[in-house]
Amino acid sequence: MADRGLRAPAWLEELVRTSPPAVPWRDVARFAVVVPAPLAVAIGAAGGVATGPVLGAGIFATTGALAATLAPQSGPLRARLRRVAAAVSLGAVGLAAGQVVSGEGWLPVLVIAVLSACAALISSISAALSLGGLQLLIYTALAAGLATPLPLVQEVGFFAAGALWACLAVLVQSRAEPLDPDRLAVGTVFARIGDLLAAIGTERVEDARRKLTEALNTGYDRVIHTRSRSAGRSKELAELAGVLNAAAPLVEAAVAGARRGAAVGTRDLAATAALTIAITTGQPLRGERPPPVDDGPAPRRAVRHGIRLVWNVVGDPEELAGAAVPRAETDWRVRARDLVDRTVGNADSRAFVVRLVLCMTAAEVARQTLPLDRPYWVLLTVAIVLKPDFGSVFTRAVQRGAGTLLGVLLGSLLLSFLPRDDGWWVLLTMALAAGALPWARAANFGLFSVFQTPLIILLLELAEPGGVGLVTARLVDTLIGCGIVLVIGYLLWPQTWRAPLDDALRAATLALDRFVDVAFTGSPEDIRRARRASYRALTELQTQLQRRLAEPPPISTRAAAWYPVIVQLERTSDAVTEAVIAMRSGEPAPDPAHVRVLRKAVRQLEEDLRAHRAPDDAEIYADGVLAPVAREVDTARRLVRQTTPARRAGTEETDQR
Repeated sequence: MADRGLRAPAWLEELVRTSPPAVPWRDVARFAVVVPAPLAVAIGAAGGVATGPVLGAGIFATTGALAATLAPQSGPLRARLRRVAAAVSLGAVGLAAGQVVSGEGWLPVLVIAVLSACAALISSISAALSLGGLQLLIYTALAAGLATPLPLVQEVGFFAAGALWACLAVLVQSRAEPLDPDRLAVGTVFARIGDLLAAIGTERVEDARRKLTEALNTGYDRVIHTRSRSAGRSKELAELAGVLNAAAPLVEAAVAGARRGAAVGTRDLAATAALTIAITTGQPLRGERPPPVDDGPAPRRAVRHGIRLVWNVVGDPEELAGAAVPRAETDWRVRARDLVDRTVGNADSRAFVVRLVLCMTAAEVARQTLPLDRPYWVLLTVAIVLKPDFGSVFTRAVQRGAGTLLGVLLGSLLLSFLPRDDGWWVLLTMALAAGALPWARAANFGLFSVFQTPLIILLLELAEPGGVGLVTARLVDTLIGCGIVLVIGYLLWPQTWRAPLDDALRAATLALDRFVDVAFTGSPEDIRRARRASYRALTELQTQLQRRLAEPPPISTRAAAWYPVIVQLERTSDAVTEAVIAMRSGEPAPDPAHVRVLRKAVRQLEEDLRAHRAPDDAEIYADGVLAPVAREVDTARRLVRQTTPARRAGTEETDQR
C-alpha cells in the first residue's frame, strides 16, 4: 500500500516515458562535426572570439548548418533533400522577417500574425513543409535577437553557405549509406518470401518461415515508427505501407505452399527477386509480370496471384499503359482542391491557425511590453513548444516546455563555467550537444529540447554577450512562453486535448461507402461531390492520426497501429476513382449486385470499427472495373482483423488506468 501511495500518477508516467532508441552513430558524428564547423572556421580566422563581421558570419553559417543538419530523417535521398530545402528556404525567410519583428509598434505584431498563419497552413500539407513552418518561426525569433554588424544580404548569404555545407555532409553520408532503411526493411520482407519459396521441400523451410515472420514484423514496425516521428504527411511512407499491405496475400500463400510442400516455378522466384530489388532500391521493376495460372496446386496459384497483386502496387509499366486511365491526381484542379481541403478547407487546420496566431501574437505583445532582458526568447519559446506540425497536443507541449526549461538552465550554467574568450571550449560543448541531437530526437520530444536549447543559447551569447546574470531572465522568459502556450494554446481549447481518431476512422469509412454507391449509379456532379467528401474525410482522418502520433507512447504507438488501415482506405478511394475514369473511357459498368455486396462489406467494416470487433474473413467477389476496388476493401478488412485485438487490449488497458 505504501508503495502504491508513492507511485506517480499514470498520466505523469506516460508523460515522462522515453523509448530507448539505438544510437545512430553515423548521424551523431555528422551532427557533432557539421554544426560547429562554420563557427570554428570563423574563430580560427579571427584569431579568437572577437565581436565583429567574421564572428557574425560564423554564427549565421552555423545557424544555417544547424537548420540543414536537423532537417533530414530516414527516407529516400530526394525526401531528405526536400526537407533540407524547405527548412533552409523558409528559415531564410524568417531571418529576413526578423529584421521587421525586432522593431516596435503594430507592424511587427501584424508580421508575426501573418507568418504564424502561413506556418500553420503549410504544415498541414507535407512533412517537409511542416518542418519548414517551424524553421520560419524559429529563425524569425532568432533574427530578432541576433545582433551582428552584417547587413541582411550577407546574413542570409552566410546562412545559405552553412546550409550548403550541411547538405554536402548529407550527400556524403548517403553515399556511405546507399540504402534507405525504411525501404530496406520492406524489401527484406520480399527477400525472405523468396527464401521461403526457394526452401520449399528442403530442411530449411522452417527456418525460412521464421525469418519471414521476423522480417514482416520488422517491416511494419519500421514504417510505423518512422511515421510516428514524421511531423506531417509522407508520400514515401504511405507507399511503403501500401506495399506491405499488398504483400499479405503473397505471404499467406508462401506459408501455405511451404506447409503443403507445393514448390513454385523459376518465374515466380525471379519475379519475387525483381520485386525485392525494386522495393529496396526504389528503381523501376525489371522483367515481365508473370501471367495468371489456372492449373497446378492451389498454393502455387495463390503465390502467382499474390505476386501479381504486389506487382500492380509497386508499378508495372505494361499494366499502367494498358489501362490507359490517367490518375485523377494529375489534374491541377484536383490537386488544387486537395490542397484547399488540407489547409483552409479543414476545420482542424483553421482552428490550429487561430491557436498559433493567438499564441505568437501574445508572445510578440509580451516582447514589446514586458521589461525583459531577452524579450525575443518568449517568441522563440512559443515557436519551439507549439511546434506548427499540425499535430501538437497537450502532453507534447508539456514535454517541450519542460525540455526547453532544462535546456535553458543547462545552457546558462555552461556559460557561467565556460570562458567566452576561449572559443574552443564553446565549440567542444556545441559539438557534444549537437552530437546528442539525433539520439535525443528518436527518444523523446522533451529530451531533444534539452540539447537543442543550449546550442541556441551559446550562439546567441557569442553574438551578444550577457553574462551569468541572464540565467534567471532566460528562465522567466521561458516560463512566460510556456504559459502563453498552455493557457492560450490549450486551456482555452478543450477540444484540442483529445484526438477523436476512432470517430474520424468511421467517418472516412462511411464517406467511402457513399462514394462507392454514387460512383456507379450517380450523375457526374454527384460523383464529384461524393469523391470530394471521401477525400475530405480522409484528410480529417490524417489530421487526427497526426495528433495522436504526436502524443508520447503508448498513445502514439496505438495510433500508429491504425496507420496501415488508413493508408488502405486511401488506396480504396483511389481505386474507386480509377474505376469511374475507366467507365468513362469505355469499360462496362459493374453488376449492380456486386456493387451492393461491396457496399455491404464497407458498411460492415464501419460497424466493426465502432464495436471494436474483427470483421469476418469472407472474401468479396467482383469482376471488371470493380475487381481492384474489391481487392482493396478485402485488404482493409484483413488489416482491421489484425489490428482490432491489439486495439481492444489497448482500450481495456487505458480504461484500467
